[in-house]
Amino acid sequence: MESAAEPLISQLNLKNKKLSKSHQKIADYIEKHYDKAVYQTAASLSEAVGVSESTVVRFAVALGYEGYPELHHALEETVRHRLTANQRFDMTADIREDDVLLTVLKTDMRNIRTTIEEMDQVAFQKAVSMLLNARHIYVLGLRSAAPLAQFLGYYLNFIFDNIRVVAAASNDVYEGIIRMGKGDVLIGISFPRYSSRTLEAMRFAKRNNAQVIALTDGEMSPLCQASDVCLSARTDMTSFVDSLAAPLSLINALIVAVGLQKKQELSTHLNKLEGIWSEHRVYLEEQHS
Repeated sequence: MESAAEPLISQLNLKNKKLSKSHQKIADYIEKHYDKAVYQTAASLSEAVGVSESTVVRFAVALGYEGYPELHHALEETVRHRLTANQRFDMTADIREDDVLLTVLKTDMRNIRTTIEEMDQVAFQKAVSMLLNARHIYVLGLRSAAPLAQFLGYYLNFIFDNIRVVAAASNDVYEGIIRMGKGDVLIGISFPRYSSRTLEAMRFAKRNNAQVIALTDGEMSPLCQASDVCLSARTDMTSFVDSLAAPLSLINALIVAVGLQKKQELSTHLNKLEGIWSEHRVYLEEQHS
């Protein structure tokens, strides 16, 4: 993957390629207006640039793609982390009020479905094995990923006694992972826009011989490059709000998979907890009329 500092169009496989004037116009438009181009069809892109639709298709082929759909998918993957909250909001500000509920729910459903289709079962099982054999497990999630880290840490605490959740402000991250070393596992969670501090912490873990599991949105995520195992979940959004339905489902699967491998110990622990919860009335008792 190219550096995020590389010009966008270079990341789309344009290096060392000569372009015609019309193709250069398309490239310039995508570079300057990627927040619009990422949601444009070949027809709407051609209209915006002032070229024919067939020219847009030939431009995609010139970059090495089979056609415009493949170029458009690559553009989506490349610019995902570039969009600001305001840009994301502007793109969907025209959703009709009556359509909001179904639009958001359908987007979450599509994200889960795509996550299922793209899931790497080998990577998933490797992540489970790493957790089962870890000396300490660190769960790191900042900003919008913090609730995911808290949720994962909460349930892993039922299974292990070596869980450390790091979901504090960025200036506290290194205090939480400073003792990390060989035999430990760090789960780094972040989605576009990626947390720079999370990525730094993952690299710190690698330098200190810990193993790293990334929970992010795909192979083009910088978190994948800094991990031993990368678990992907789609987070395509309908507005400035992150869609975390698919990541949460993946986290649920990870918790269940680990729990099944520690079945006897977990069952004993939960039975003990039920006694404590009942004694201290942690949960509401069933009400009889």
